[in-house]
Amino acid sequence: MDWLNAPASQQAGLLAEVGWVLVAGAALIFLLTMGLLALALRRRKREIPTAWWTVGAGIAFPSVVLGALLAYAVLRTAALERPPIGAPVVIGLTGHLWWWEIRYHDPASGRWIIGANELHLPAGRPVQLGLQSADVIHSFWVPTLGGKMDLVPGRTNRLFITALAPGVHRGVCAEYCGTQHARMALHVVVETPEQFDRWLAAQSAAAPAPTNATLERSRRAFLDHGCAGCHVVRGVAEGASLGPDLTHVGSRLYLGAGTLPNDRDALARWIANPQDFKPGARMPSFQHLDRETLDALADYLSHLR
Repeated sequence: MDWLNAPASQQAGLLAEVGWVLVAGAALIFLLTMGLLALALRRRKREIPTAWWTVGAGIAFPSVVLGALLAYAVLRTAALERPPIGAPVVIGLTGHLWWWEIRYHDPASGRWIIGANELHLPAGRPVQLGLQSADVIHSFWVPTLGGKMDLVPGRTNRLFITALAPGVHRGVCAEYCGTQHARMALHVVVETPEQFDRWLAAQSAAAPAPTNATLERSRRAFLDHGCAGCHVVRGVAEGASLGPDLTHVGSRLYLGAGTLPNDRDALARWIANPQDFKPGARMPSFQHLDRETLDALADYLSHLR
């Protein structure tokens, strides 16, 4: 489980430190209380100075200890709000019912590159996430990379992450948002800075052209059956905004926000009837299509890398 792993970012490390200090403080108070109880049970009965115990142990001691722990936690976690040194990588993340739209700023072209359900981060570089919602309240939470933060309609919240090393981390929506809240996963792929730069450059390109007649017929099937009404494929069909951008969908790890591993067979099954895997999803069923057409659509989407 991700939350049992070591912190994988500077921010997660800070939160882990604060958490352990609070646990240690609570444990110390518990042991002290149990020690006093044991001492009281062993000693002979005698009159107890009630006023001193009430003021000292009931008011002064908890006020000092809890106040110190509170001050420590507030001062340490304030660092999470401070912008990191150096220009951060800026990434926008928008929650939808029930998937994630991700926008990367390409410094080479100045354009925004749109992806879905898979967040790529460069290890060792500070990243600023701008968190928004397109519909209801969602919440971004990747346990190994930091604390959770809500995505609230009409406003943008800011979260900083500096990942420590390459790896893949699973995140979730941590605020109940409707029927398929439990299947609104987000995978975070942390890469070396060089790998991230190469990946971003590849993502900025338009969809790869068909390399043979079969893929050309598959591309035509994508257009003929109305897929472009909801999905963008840059260089082929643009302007839609209802569903995830599919320009490079073949390179992603999962389909349906973590619902299925991404392979050709899973693509065909998802297109045929997404309700089998994610009831309530807003994508309609295409069970009326014959097997040859479904395979053609899966071939074309797998080609989009």
